[in-house]
Amino acid sequence: MTNTKSTPKDAYTLILEAIDGGTYRPGDRLVESDLADRFGMSRTPIREALQRLETQSLLARDGRSLIVASLDHNQMAELYVVRAELEGLAAKLAAKHATKEEKTVLQDMVDHDRTIIDDPSALSRANRRFHKQIHLASHNRFLVQQLDLLHRSMALMATTSLAVEGRGKVAMDEHQAIVDAIISGNQDGAYVALREHISTAFVTRLKQDSKAV
Repeated sequence: MTNTKSTPKDAYTLILEAIDGGTYRPGDRLVESDLADRFGMSRTPIREALQRLETQSLLARDGRSLIVASLDHNQMAELYVVRAELEGLAAKLAAKHATKEEKTVLQDMVDHDRTIIDDPSALSRANRRFHKQIHLASHNRFLVQQLDLLHRSMALMATTSLAVEGRGKVAMDEHQAIVDAIISGNQDGAYVALREHISTAFVTRLKQDSKAV
């Protein structure tokens, strides 16, 4: 008989998922005792997880407290430069290596996500799943690992560019162009489509942030 019991998540994963899911936002203070109560575990693994997250620059010191870090303008720009290159490479490899089933899943994702374009929060979660699927379809474990690290830092952005009016529909059109290139095996087309998608998202975010000043 197959053992279907899932492996319990460790403190690091639980805190990381809470940050990624928006439970804890940039600037929020993380307290060992509160986290231990929330996740039902002792303070020792929580403390070790917080130290690890601080080492990865996902948490920052505010006096004696640890808070969820935030990205300044230069850090965000640097992140988008690397993201565009790595995501573009993932799309290019996906166009070469994706299976028929993976291509079907990508198309199904785009079709579904068009139904939630008026819900920025849901669309943001769906967007992460879509990009993750492209990463996996690249069939390059080392690239997937680097993109996982990159997307952890993306969680440090307080808002999503998909919340900008009209961005949801445009983003879905961009996703369709990426999927079309992957399905047809157009490696260069997939690379360019993904890079342009990231570039447009960055421009949208810059405009969004300029209005918040």
